[in-house]
Amino acid sequence: MRYPMFWKSFMCAFTLLLFPHDVFAAELNPAARGKGDVVPQDEDKRAHGHGGPRDSRKATFAGGCFWCLEPPFEEADGVVDVVSGYTGGKGKDPTYESYAAKGHREAVEVTYDPSKISYDRLLDIFWRHIDPTDAGGQFADRGPGYRTAVFYHDAEQRRTAEASKEALGKSGRFKGPIVTEIVAATAFYPAENYHQDFHKKCPLRYDSYSKGSGRKDFLENVWGKGPGKAKKEPPKGVFVRPSREALKKNLTPLQYKVTQEEGTEPAFHNEYWDNHREGIYVDVVSGEPLFGSKDKFDSGTGWPSFTRPLESGCLVEKPDRSLLAERTEVRSCRADSHLGHVFPDGPAPTGLRYCINSAALRFIPKEDLEKEGYGVYKELFSSAE
Repeated sequence: MRYPMFWKSFMCAFTLLLFPHDVFAAELNPAARGKGDVVPQDEDKRAHGHGGPRDSRKATFAGGCFWCLEPPFEEADGVVDVVSGYTGGKGKDPTYESYAAKGHREAVEVTYDPSKISYDRLLDIFWRHIDPTDAGGQFADRGPGYRTAVFYHDAEQRRTAEASKEALGKSGRFKGPIVTEIVAATAFYPAENYHQDFHKKCPLRYDSYSKGSGRKDFLENVWGKGPGKAKKEPPKGVFVRPSREALKKNLTPLQYKVTQEEGTEPAFHNEYWDNHREGIYVDVVSGEPLFGSKDKFDSGTGWPSFTRPLESGCLVEKPDRSLLAERTEVRSCRADSHLGHVFPDGPAPTGLRYCINSAALRFIPKEDLEKEGYGVYKELFSSAE
């Protein structure tokens, strides 16, 4: 249900009264414009012809006004496309005028390359651009059509989203409970073309709307101004990448050289190349789980080698042309630590060899998983297996 314009006047600043969401949309709607008006043209995304690389995946998020979710996702490396649209309802072929009545919400569909950006990272972007404690809408935009949600596309996305939501709730970042819903994805209907990339078509009006709606001030108050600059200390459960100075202080010279300067440690003279204990290996910078001992094998190279990562999507792969032959670099998702490289000469079942520097890893033995906060991985080493 759409709330009348006089209600929004109580909810937002003077700039929003001049340029509210609905007014902006009406001014860009070709059907509502005069003959002499010009609407910026680009690809009509309602045709839904916005695929991506063969191995690309979809992620769908509702966070209030869809104009405000496009920019942060589009800026992320690894995101192929971002489309504003309607989803979550039962009525078919919704329009801007009818989507709320048909039970849909404003949302964005993100097409991304999982080899470059993880789903967990997309969730982090999402949380940082909404108020997840608001059950009635978002900022000046009220009603069911503006409620927040994560629409998962498979079981893995569901587990990741639920874990991410739980961590955010425990972090202390917000005073109230996290009410954002996590629900199965349904049909996604791209919005009218005049809604797509509104921040590019009308940057001044977009800035006025973002400021006037209260969204911009709220996010700056919670997370701080600028990327990675939080006003509060990084809470437990939410990773904020340390500064270069902090990393130099907390890491050994070798750990810093490997993780931050793409260095390589000596073969056969590193901590874990011949480690045979059961447990998991985590990023030395962020602590994010990377590899398990059950996937570790002796490659004869003198570096820790694994057939696969511990979790799908926990690594980022990038082309490395620093040598004559092109290689594939492997980095962690949250901390962006250089880990090593992956090669197609490993054993079954994957045929891959993740050749990783010990200096980029910290080993957690199975008996310490619970007290170190990795109890979910204890089942990997149960006696039943």
